[in-house]
Amino acid sequence: MNKTGRSQLALGVILLLVGGWFLLNEVNPSFQNFFEPYTEWPVNMLLIGAGILVIGLATGSPGMAVPAAIVAGIGGIFYYQETSGNWDSWSYMWTLIPGFVGVGTVLQGLLGENTGPNLKRGLNLMVISAVLFLVFAAFLGGWNILGEFGPAVLLILLGLYVLGSGLYKTFRKREG
Repeated sequence: MNKTGRSQLALGVILLLVGGWFLLNEVNPSFQNFFEPYTEWPVNMLLIGAGILVIGLATGSPGMAVPAAIVAGIGGIFYYQETSGNWDSWSYMWTLIPGFVGVGTVLQGLLGENTGPNLKRGLNLMVISAVLFLVFAAFLGGWNILGEFGPAVLLILLGLYVLGSGLYKTFRKREG
């Protein structure tokens, strides 16, 4: 089966599973009560993201890691906002979405699809997302968005970027 067929198969399975889940929630109240902690909407998004990744792994489609990371990442944002009540944070939290694409791209590369270029693209997207997040958070969420840990977090992010860039260059030299 080619990639297009595998992707359509995976999407079909996802739609069937989600539809079955919603149908069971409506038809069988005991099913709904048993899984109630997992059916709250932010947690649902995290589970759907994990499900997309599992289906991608099962069908041999590493590219499914990108939508899985996006869905799970947005679910993580909503979970944070739900638990903290900080709904105003969306004015700068949306800048994390390119970073979720980067995480998915890195996972895609680690799962064997164009490893070197995907690692580079993914790390670049994560750095761009982190910079956008810090800039927008500074202007829209207050200058102390990272609190007392700000310098440490920034140094860790910069170190990860430098480390990733060095690993990519080393990997690229070996291929060439």
